[in-house]
Amino acid sequence: MTLVKLVKTVVDALEEIKARDIDVLDVRKITTLFDRMIIASGDSNRHTKAIANNVAEKVKAAGGTVYGMEGEGTGEWILVDLGDVLVHVMQVAARAHYNLEELWAGARNIKRMSASSVNGESRAKSSISVNGEAAARTDSGVKKKKVSKPEAGKDGGD
Repeated sequence: MTLVKLVKTVVDALEEIKARDIDVLDVRKITTLFDRMIIASGDSNRHTKAIANNVAEKVKAAGGTVYGMEGEGTGEWILVDLGDVLVHVMQVAARAHYNLEELWAGARNIKRMSASSVNGESRAKSSISVNGEAAARTDSGVKKKKVSKPEAGKDGGD
């Protein structure tokens, strides 16, 4: 399974169970252990367990491998190891306390989805960017477009 497909599968699984504040971080420049870290919040122990289980089920159904899951006993912070992608499903209080986004501040935030995005208010505007390509997410699927970099001397400066 490609990295783009794996990330899309995980994000779709998170959205399906109404995970909140989904962040997709590109951590390749910080660690060689994995390429992406996805952080999402749930409202309760039951919610985080349901989110993590849905991620595992959807990844397996798409042909991916789940190498392990930790923390599903308490449901406060569940880690789903997908090899190239590491998924943290945390309750809001635990996420605020551990503040993984600050700990991994050197990572590029590829995708940020708030609770309103997950509930469909701005779903068509969210995007995932992987290896210089932007995949615009819509309800009907993913459309890829090449992200262009500004050319030298064409910024209007000088």
